[in-house]
This record gives sequence, structure tokens and C-alpha cells, in this order.
Amino acid sequence: MMKRTTSQTKLALIIGFIIAFGLNGIVTLSAYGHGGKAHSGEAFTAFQALEKASKLYDRLIVSGKLTEDWETGLKRVTIDIRNSDDKREYVVQFEKSKGEPSSVYFFFDQEGEYSGSNFTGK
Repeated sequence: MMKRTTSQTKLALIIGFIIAFGLNGIVTLSAYGHGGKAHSGEAFTAFQALEKASKLYDRLIVSGKLTEDWETGLKRVTIDIRNSDDKREYVVQFEKSKGEPSSVYFFFDQEGEYSGSNFTGK
């Protein structure tokens, strides 16, 4: 139970740091063109992708599917927005400082639906 609290605290610190510095320095955003409009009103954002990916990342660590070094050795979090035709995909990468695999990626479609995760980014 203590591990979950520590993990949540670290997650809150990471998100707070990102907010405090305006997503500058830690998070790299790559946006091209205007993108599509969401049918439900507001478009899914890179920050929402980060929030969703962080929750999934935390669950994988707590469940043991990602080892402890993913929590203690986190080096960088990157968000990439990929556009093709009229589709947009958000890719959130968690990179650790050492060891293989070195990154885990979470994918979300333009509506914010989780579409998968892997260690390759493809």
C-alpha cells in the first residue's frame, strides 16, 4: 500500500512540474497543421493524453508488469502528436535512464481513446 502512495506522489510531482513550466523542457510537442475538430465539442489535448498515460503507467508499475526501475529511473516523458490525412494520434513515451527496454509508449486516438501500448513506439 505504501508503494502506491509513493507512486501517486511521484506522479503528482511530475504532472505539477509539467504544469508549472508550461509543458516546456520535459514534454516535447510536435503538432502539424490544424487537426480535426472533435464532434463532442472540445478536442482531446496533449495534456489529457499525458494524464491518461500516467494513470496507465502507474497501474503497470503497481501491478508489477513494469519493474520498479521504471518508477525510480524515469528520465523523461515525451508527447508526440502524429497527423496523417484527417487522423491524429497522441503518443506518450516514458523513458528510463538505463536498461532495456528503455521506453514504453502509450497511444491514444484523436478522441482520446486508448489504442495500445508497447516498447517500440510503432
